[in-house]
Amino acid sequence: MRIFTQEEANDALEVVRPLVERLVAARERFVHVAGRLQQVEGRVAGNGGGLDPERVRELQEQAAEVGAEIALLVGELEAAGVQVKDLDQGLIDFPARHPESHETVLLCWHLGEDGVEYWHGVEEGFAGRKPLPF
Repeated sequence: MRIFTQEEANDALEVVRPLVERLVAARERFVHVAGRLQQVEGRVAGNGGGLDPERVRELQEQAAEVGAEIALLVGELEAAGVQVKDLDQGLIDFPARHPESHETVLLCWHLGEDGVEYWHGVEEGFAGRKPLPF
């Protein structure tokens, strides 16, 4: 597991931010396509009227493609040492060490924030965010 300082996490945002932007956009596309598929499946469960098998196949392919893109982006972020926490918000954590306790903590950032300015304990999650510095 890679350990970041606040400065290293902020420097990493140069690479991480565009990946998270793409991830959030891909998640939005996936939700949209999944919703359209659900509508089609609802019609099939009803009476199947007006079902276009080609359209169903296209939607299934789109969902698979966007799903693969999401998996690729999550993999790239994890390879950079980042933990992906919420695809809708673009919430990620950077593992770090607390300077006093030396315990592993998480530096927290989400899309829309200028920089990494918060941290929380491993078990606390987003609700336990505290401002940096420690």
